Amino acid sequence: MTTHEEHSTAIVKADHFETIRLVIPSGTEMRQHQVPGSIMLHCLEGHVKVELSASSIELRRNQWVYLEGGAPHSVKGAENSVLLLTILFPPVEGSQAKAGTETLAVEAYDDCDCVDRWEAEGGPVVQSDQPAPRKN
Repeated sequence: MTTHEEHSTAIVKADHFETIRLVIPSGTEMRQHQVPGSIMLHCLEGHVKVELSASSIELRRNQWVYLEGGAPHSVKGAENSVLLLTILFPPVEGSQAKAGTETLAVEAYDDCDCVDRWEAEGGPVVQSDQPAPRKN
């Protein structure tokens, strides 16, 4: 089970999507925010509450939700939880990446900053190429 010592980790950062192992300790909250691309939140462990504009969704182990890009949402840990977060960045006109005939977001959506902002506000986030912060 998830402990308070675990931290979120970027798994994949590509031009057109990001995948993050997101750790949400019990009682903590990612305040309402939105991302430019569609997202999928898959609860791997625990229990979270996802607040949307007009409703809320509770996710438990092996449950997932898909949200359209730009949908305002917040995530609160009802228990120590681990989520798999995948962000699919939308195509951006004038921005080219080689992936068949598609035009993919490259420059305009370089990195989603919602997880970085959460870290700056004290959320338990660490990039995969950085060591986890030590507790004194």
